Amino acid sequence: MDLVTVDKLLTTTRSVRKRLDYSRPVPIELIQECIEIAIQAPTGSNQQGWSFVVVADAGKKKKLADLYRKGVEIYAAMPQPERGTDDLRTQQRGNVLASAVHLLQTMEQAPLFIIPCIEGRSEHAPQFAQASMYGSILPAVWSFMLAARARGIGAAWTTIHLLYEKEAAEILGIPDNVTQAALLPVAYFTGDDFKPAKRIPSRELTYFDTWGNKR
Repeated sequence: MDLVTVDKLLTTTRSVRKRLDYSRPVPIELIQECIEIAIQAPTGSNQQGWSFVVVADAGKKKKLADLYRKGVEIYAAMPQPERGTDDLRTQQRGNVLASAVHLLQTMEQAPLFIIPCIEGRSEHAPQFAQASMYGSILPAVWSFMLAARARGIGAAWTTIHLLYEKEAAEILGIPDNVTQAALLPVAYFTGDDFKPAKRIPSRELTYFDTWGNKR
């Protein structure tokens, strides 16, 4: 494989908010192509219980965006982790907040929403079953974003609308036995490229044999 290209794709696929180009339509055929790639992702016990709802209707996008905005009000009131001023995540908070506010105010203008779903519910399931269920859809969602990025399309991975999952399901006619995993506004992105994000060094997060043991 061309590792330079692969590594660039993996390290520059961002959750795009400010740089979504709302003025350009996104062909449904291109989204279908990305979904076709996405479903090559791993799936627990080969169940292939995934599905993708592509939302182009302006009225439905507005209703979903309104649910997202209501969810943000709840999320904003939740306690957040306290970190020192020297923490990288604290230093990045301003930029992240600005881009999140932009998406909050404009997301229904995205040409399409993608709602990835998985068959089943896990509210009362044991931990392994919950991990298996979400592990059978989230890799596919990430593969979708990678495939879209390679084609000049950005996506913002959001989940806050799930505070009103039932209402979103009613808008889209999603059955009760199906779980929504995310909501992705998608659009062509502006500019030519993205850069790798600043992250906490992996060596600080990697342990060997025992938690906390950094070799």
